[in-house]
Amino acid sequence: MGNELLRSLPLEWPAPLAKSIRESLIASKKTIVVLDDDPTGTQTVHDVEVLTVYDAQRLESVLREAPAVIFLLTNSRSMTCDETRAFHERLVGDLKTASLNSNREIEIISRSDSTLRGHYPIETDVIVDCWPEQTDLVLLMPFFLEGGRLTINGQHYVQENDRLVPAHETPFANDAVFGFKHSYMPKYVEEKTRGKVTAKEVIEIPVEEIRKGPDLVCQILDSAPNGSVCVADGVVDSDAQIVATAVGQSKRKILARVAASYVRARAGLEKRPLLSSKDLLGDEASQADGGLIIVGSHVPKSTAQLSYLLEHSPSANSIELPVSDVLDSEAKTIAEVTSQVNKGLKAGKNVILFTSRSLAIGSDDAENLRISKAVSSALVSIVQQLTNRPKFLVVKGGITSSDIATEALGVERATVVGSILPGVPVWRLGDESKFPKLNYVIFPGNVGGDAALHEVLLKLV
Repeated sequence: MGNELLRSLPLEWPAPLAKSIRESLIASKKTIVVLDDDPTGTQTVHDVEVLTVYDAQRLESVLREAPAVIFLLTNSRSMTCDETRAFHERLVGDLKTASLNSNREIEIISRSDSTLRGHYPIETDVIVDCWPEQTDLVLLMPFFLEGGRLTINGQHYVQENDRLVPAHETPFANDAVFGFKHSYMPKYVEEKTRGKVTAKEVIEIPVEEIRKGPDLVCQILDSAPNGSVCVADGVVDSDAQIVATAVGQSKRKILARVAASYVRARAGLEKRPLLSSKDLLGDEASQADGGLIIVGSHVPKSTAQLSYLLEHSPSANSIELPVSDVLDSEAKTIAEVTSQVNKGLKAGKNVILFTSRSLAIGSDDAENLRISKAVSSALVSIVQQLTNRPKFLVVKGGITSSDIATEALGVERATVVGSILPGVPVWRLGDESKFPKLNYVIFPGNVGGDAALHEVLLKLV
């Protein structure tokens, strides 16, 4: 199933909407604040700032600059349920204070994974409970075009070549922490809310209705009872733009729990061409030594990409970090790996650092998170001890890239300059970081074909 289903859909909305959405957003004099549960949520935007360190005072200062959109990296996908609940309670309190003191209205978007993994509904529940005036409805739209994540008639799919595979039949559904049994969105909501919201209560916004235009979608939203959960289909960018237009026009306050395509649509951002080698290789890069690629993600797609990269990069230094040694607290191994990385970079070599591919699985969700954090901490330690500025830094995996940015590189603020491949964002790091103005490529674990990592390397050398 795939092409036949897509061909059966009504024609796409013909009128471009990004410009009008942007103009309306600017005229509204409010800021869209995207709470991003890992750094990959910036994969569809450009010329947008990301904050990784913030409190009420800093948020107030940023809101006084009157940005249309800002990203706040929460990295909550690496947290336990209790940790993300406490974190969001503090964050929502800070946002309320900052919004009041800056006299700047905000609209919150909770950005999460396009393959339905993450702390839903905990995060949306906390936002609603802590700031009830901010939310009348919760909107789910996991559509992400660049990753081939499409929702049709409420069923969420992962596109694999010409096939549309229901998301619950993919490896993502077997995630050790965030697994799920249903990808028909009303049933997914029922599953994740443990029946608090039943499938029958979920309000569907099918693609057939979306393609009749924003006014109809706005009517659906405006007529929904308070507290409703709505789920929207999405197949092409114009679908997301129609929904985003309707949200902007609606009389209701809508909390969106979405993937990256909706974020671009709601921000009214036009698509830009992919970044070229010329865009990426500035003076700082030309003066540097070798580049560094780190692969921490263990999803099958990442492993396939790593295999292709190793096979087609014979001149690179390939260094494996054994996960078993990390879990056994073998400091000697980390020290040896760090030394190898530094030697390779100093010699002008491109270095590929990757964790061993045998997946360590714990007895429960908390143990799996502990394992993930232990491996991530080892990679952080290695990057902290880099003695040579790399020409570039590519990190594969959302949690890994977040931890390295904040803990190893000291990033507090960065600018999203665009994408190097579809769905693969590039940050330019702020002056406070270990390597100012470094091009930091955040490569989601679940994006790209087998050759994608190698394609990124070719653009950066």
